[in-house]
Amino acid sequence: MSSAFIQAAVILLREGLEAMLVIAALAGYLTKAGASHRIQALYGGALAAIGASLVAAWLFAVLNSGEHSDILEGIIILVAAGLMLYVSGWLMVKQDPRGWQDYLAQKANNALAQDTVWAVGALAFLAVFREGAETVLFINALATTEGGWSGSLFAGLGVATIALAVLFYFINLIAQKIPLRPLFIITSAFLFAMAIKFIGEAVQEFQEQSMLPFTELKSLSWLDAIGLNPTVEALSAQLLVIVFALATYSVFQRNSRLTRADKDAIRAAKP
Repeated sequence: MSSAFIQAAVILLREGLEAMLVIAALAGYLTKAGASHRIQALYGGALAAIGASLVAAWLFAVLNSGEHSDILEGIIILVAAGLMLYVSGWLMVKQDPRGWQDYLAQKANNALAQDTVWAVGALAFLAVFREGAETVLFINALATTEGGWSGSLFAGLGVATIALAVLFYFINLIAQKIPLRPLFIITSAFLFAMAIKFIGEAVQEFQEQSMLPFTELKSLSWLDAIGLNPTVEALSAQLLVIVFALATYSVFQRNSRLTRADKDAIRAAKP
């Protein structure tokens, strides 16, 4: 089982699973809110987003079918890494079940307040298309780093598609019972690790065009065997991103604690 197979399958499973969780949870919320007649619009928006994602994939392939360009590939990989870091952080922030429920409630209430099925359909479209667009970019970047669209990569996508179809059935049955916190933490860590790997790949693309210096660390040459770039430039960039991510998360956690403390103090002060 190749690396491309595993990574392609995990990317599609992660993106698809998050989208399905959002849609299933929103469907449950709409039912509880007495707006079950709008669930059809919710699913319609989701299906439209899947179609739009396939069109985006086709356009991306057509527009990127010219001559090989290390610079373009480096930029694509960096954008994908940036999105992965963003989604990874978003998942860590939303790992608190209370925060996740508040997030879903806010989205659903905003749609219901507009009193139109189009609002619900648009909500589903944006939720799913966001994942679809990310999947297109992530998979293309993966194909770039793995040397092309191999049979293993397509096999991974095929297996993930079948798995998602099965999961969709069960998610609709147990949408409210899925332990979101461990799921979010695991997928957040996976995306973060892939983003760090992609940053090293992007640096390598720029090094091949002499846009960045190349300072090999011979003592760490074994990193090349696991797909990492054993150069000072790549490892420095990766380390900076890791430190920045940890610092940002620490600041967010501190601000969250202060906000909760302030709310508790206000509640305690009320007669």
